Amino acid sequence: MTSTARTSCTLIPSRKYRRSNRHSRQCWNILGTDSQSLSTLDYFQTLPLEIFQMVLNYLSVKDISVLSMVSKTISNNLINYISTSSGNRRLLLQDFHNLELPGKREGSYILEHYKSLGLLLKRCTLLLPTKDRLKYVHKILSEVSCFKLNGCPSPLNCLGLQCYGVFLQILTAGWDELECHRVFNFLCELSSLPRKVQTVVSSKPGSARNLELQIRLYCRSVLLNHWIHQSDSAFWLTRILKPWPIVNQARLLYIIFGPVSSLDGHVIWQKMIEGPTDDTSLKGLADAIKLLYDTEAREWTADDVISLVDELSVVPREWLMENNARLLVLSGNSICFTFMASKAVNGRALDLARLVVFLALVCEKDLYSMDWVVKMMQKVCKVFSTPGERKNFLQSVESAFAYVIMDMVQAVLWGDHGEEDNIILNLFHLINAQANFHREILFLTM
Repeated sequence: MTSTARTSCTLIPSRKYRRSNRHSRQCWNILGTDSQSLSTLDYFQTLPLEIFQMVLNYLSVKDISVLSMVSKTISNNLINYISTSSGNRRLLLQDFHNLELPGKREGSYILEHYKSLGLLLKRCTLLLPTKDRLKYVHKILSEVSCFKLNGCPSPLNCLGLQCYGVFLQILTAGWDELECHRVFNFLCELSSLPRKVQTVVSSKPGSARNLELQIRLYCRSVLLNHWIHQSDSAFWLTRILKPWPIVNQARLLYIIFGPVSSLDGHVIWQKMIEGPTDDTSLKGLADAIKLLYDTEAREWTADDVISLVDELSVVPREWLMENNARLLVLSGNSICFTFMASKAVNGRALDLARLVVFLALVCEKDLYSMDWVVKMMQKVCKVFSTPGERKNFLQSVESAFAYVIMDMVQAVLWGDHGEEDNIILNLFHLINAQANFHREILFLTM
């Protein structure tokens, strides 16, 4: 009974259930195959290419860059679209001289457009080797004359190089140093930048004014101005300067960051020689020096930067000491002290004493605290190895004040009457500087 009962209760799977399961599995396989096919080919693959390109006309460049990440097929279609004449017309805007488009902030519209285009090409070429990416980008942009170093007849009124710069900044953001080295070498090859730099640094200053202007605009607008992080700016500035000996580095630094005419943009080579200048003329040079001195600029030692500053002060001839002092004040405490300490170590106490006088004059003119000069001199005194050297240095500072004042008095008596007012004003500032300098020393000692 028990055995019979167990036998009668044995469950046998029904044929209906098995057939239903097989049928369901087949249906899902068919759907999976269709889904996989659609996933691989994309819904856009079913559209004619002309319709696909018409759809793109309704998307912004930023939206198209997002679309490029959908699949490799879409990305390839977009690469082909960019290469077509219609894609070129849509994407390669060339309103570089029309700075005031209706309803747009001056120049901002086209700059934002090329940022988006950089992102689009960055995403479309993501799977290509760096060399191939650069070749493809060059192929797309090669027809834009304003992207070339000497391609625009009116570069001062053109946003072409700036657009090229923001484009490259977005394209190369996140690339490692080796890839960025390749980018720089590629740009040098396209623009012949090294050959043109060689021309200007080996010529008489100002003899190739247009070429100097082209190099300045290309280096600043394409390679230097658009980076967010200082380490990136330092990397590109290093690439520009390092291939050259220090004499040429100083000349090139002046071409890129020195004072220029507000009328034609040409470099003013006599600015630091003919008379005292203001902060505006020196700020670019000071910022560049600070950039190289920064700890993130690993390829530059403190000695390298100080030697560069020393060499810069004789480009194209020896600067007025006041301009030298103003550059050091703008460059910051660390650079100023290191520069002064270098002179102390190398036995140039007389030069150092004159520099202290003109640091005091700059602080007096620009309303900086005279306490800063006195404390800087205190730190420098500790660099001298013996009490005798320190005493001689302090005596040299007092003598330097006397000599510089006498020089200015003689200039008033025997100089050009057209410049007399400026010389008298400078003498007034220097006498006040000497008084305030000694007052700070009295406060310190008493």
